[in-house]
Amino acid sequence: MQGEQNYLLTNDPNNQYYGGVPTQPGYNQGGYPSQPYPPQQGYPSYPSQPSYPPQPGYPPQAGYPPQPGFAPQPGFQPSYPPQGQGFIGQPAMPPGGSYYDPEDQSAKGFDFTDQSIRKGFIRKVYSILTVQLGITLGFIALFMYHKGTKLWVQRHPEMFWIALGVMIVTLISMACCGNVRRKAPMNFIFLALYTFAQSFLLGVTTANFSSEEVLLAVGITAAVCLGLTLFAFQTKWDFTVMGGVLFVAVIILMLFGIIAIFFPGKTITIVYASAGALLFSIYLIYDTQLMMGGEHKYSISPEEYIFAALNLYLDIINIFMYILTIIGASRD
Repeated sequence: MQGEQNYLLTNDPNNQYYGGVPTQPGYNQGGYPSQPYPPQQGYPSYPSQPSYPPQPGYPPQAGYPPQPGFAPQPGFQPSYPPQGQGFIGQPAMPPGGSYYDPEDQSAKGFDFTDQSIRKGFIRKVYSILTVQLGITLGFIALFMYHKGTKLWVQRHPEMFWIALGVMIVTLISMACCGNVRRKAPMNFIFLALYTFAQSFLLGVTTANFSSEEVLLAVGITAAVCLGLTLFAFQTKWDFTVMGGVLFVAVIILMLFGIIAIFFPGKTITIVYASAGALLFSIYLIYDTQLMMGGEHKYSISPEEYIFAALNLYLDIINIFMYILTIIGASRD
């Protein structure tokens, strides 16, 4: 039955059923021409789209290889990725440029002023200096309070000369060779060797004094260095212009020390040690202001953090040795 109705619907010119079935809306009525079916709402029929030719002028997307059919736009500059990342198939370093270096004061596009660089440099220098002084105090305490170590050093005097040779070689290498004190990890290795050698020599030297004299010298040195550092940070006087005068004073002090060897005595020893303590106290202010930079005429580069720490360490060690000499000479 259903098949007969479908046949009638498609073959009857008036689209009418036999037996008085009423006409259905949407179908052709008698006497009217055939009407096309209206398209269903929401289901439009689209003709097949032809393939479009490649469009010129569209740049390739950053981070992806160029797509075939797209010509790169002249003058297009893609944004560079963050440091350590590169485009696919491209090196991490953009052509003709360099990424941001925190220690590079010439870097552009970053809100990183010279003052903030200098503060980071000062923190790094004092961190290294603190480790050096901690190692030195540990050696001094070991030689003062451990009798086995003191006896072992007395039985092996060659260790003193080995430590002295290591100290001189490493000190000259760091002072004269810029790559040695700037290139990591070589700079840290040389500084560690120098610190251990200098600490060993100080331990051997302090073993000849009583523990009370050494502790008194340590306390006085700490107070003097703290006061001089605060003075260097607060004063308006520029000590960085005194480099030539201080160098001449060191030469005179060395000549005075050579003369004092041939004329031993308590008085000349105290005078020599007092002059040495005063000179290296001024040197501590000088080296501190070189490290600070800012309004001072001369300053040390932030790349020279090893050299700055070495200068401060030498100043403090020399102040300690001269103060210990004054205490020992006054009590002997």
